[in-house]
Amino acid sequence: MGKVKIKKKSTHIDMTAMSDVTVLLLTFFMLTSTFLQKEPVQVITPPSVSEEKVPDEKLVQVLVAPNGKVYMNLTGAKDSTVLSTEAFRTEVLQRAYSDYSNSHPGAPKLTAQAVKEFSKLGTFGVPMKSLVNWIGLPMEKRDDFLKNEGGIPIQLSVKDGPRNEFQSWLYAIKAVMQERGIGKEWAGGGRGIAIKAEQNSPFSLVQVVMDNLQTENLNKFTLMTSLKTEEEQ
Repeated sequence: MGKVKIKKKSTHIDMTAMSDVTVLLLTFFMLTSTFLQKEPVQVITPPSVSEEKVPDEKLVQVLVAPNGKVYMNLTGAKDSTVLSTEAFRTEVLQRAYSDYSNSHPGAPKLTAQAVKEFSKLGTFGVPMKSLVNWIGLPMEKRDDFLKNEGGIPIQLSVKDGPRNEFQSWLYAIKAVMQERGIGKEWAGGGRGIAIKAEQNSPFSLVQVVMDNLQTENLNKFTLMTSLKTEEEQ
């Protein structure tokens, strides 16, 4: 008796549906993702043996450039119902600029569009008098301005004297944290503020930043470093 031949079925798989799902997912991530913005200056942090990680939420990062210019970056909580990053930046900006404009009647008006744009920015650091105009610049011109003319004005000052602009930002940050009910948690642990400085920068530059933090009763902070290898220790 002859063998019964079984008809071979086609192995072709229709991938149309899978392709549609892939395109939809790609479109979703492109529309909802926030691109990582580069810092105004490249900073090579000093190595250390500490393995304690800087938190990735409720963080104020202070960037100290080798030329002494100071920049800041604000990150909110992972739980957006507590304090999202955009809400954090918005509230800090409004408070800090309100204090500035009250003492400088001729200051440019802070528009709702400028506030919205600032909330999406990463590292910032320009004098208050240039802030509104800087926010309105195209992205590539913002970066050039930060490198060439940027830097938050900072200097040593008496604790009971008038605040410099760096201290004004710190004061606004503290106020927002306290209003949100996370002030003690943020400042108490000593990990809510991180200073990032070039490894070859003079310590005197970092000391100015630390002295200014202490004038606002922010006495606990961390220094950002890179981890040493066993050969380097």
